[in-house]
Amino acid sequence: MGKGRLEAFSDGVIAIIITIMVLELKVPAGTNLAALAEALPVLGSYLLSFVFVGIYWNNHHHMLHLVKHVNGAILWANLHLLFWLSLVPFATRWMSESGYARGPVALYGLILVGSGFSYTILQTCLIRSQGASSPLAAAVGRDLKGKASVLAYLIAIAMAFVMPLLSLLIYVGVALLWLCPDPRIERQLRAEP
Repeated sequence: MGKGRLEAFSDGVIAIIITIMVLELKVPAGTNLAALAEALPVLGSYLLSFVFVGIYWNNHHHMLHLVKHVNGAILWANLHLLFWLSLVPFATRWMSESGYARGPVALYGLILVGSGFSYTILQTCLIRSQGASSPLAAAVGRDLKGKASVLAYLIAIAMAFVMPLLSLLIYVGVALLWLCPDPRIERQLRAEP
């Protein structure tokens, strides 16, 4: 089957996730910079989550450019990814409203792990569907960056119970690692006729 419906549905769900996150932002009570400063934890959480969801949307988009067709396993793997991404607004709000307390920061990391793991499952299903010699398989290779990201998230979850701020820095570091579209896929797209 074609991939158009999968792409359209995924784009719609991700747009709703971002909309929910932005609607969670509350306008500061005052009109001065001090009032805005009080909102910085919420804005910081929103920014991190926006970038996080945006990275998944961007890489999902690029990955699907290398795919010709999808099957039922791919549809379910994609839904699995969207499930984890749909939890981001909840964890974002809880983390910021708690003042970055240990439990909410750890839960945020758990959602990052779930998202990373489910993205890997989707990627694996796509490669199986397209074949081991497909352009996607060539682009992904051993996926050391993806595996390292999940490992970093697991370390950050453990650190959340000791030093939540360090966990947040790890989350930011992984986001920075993925901020640009995956160059492996970009190279493969340029090589495609």
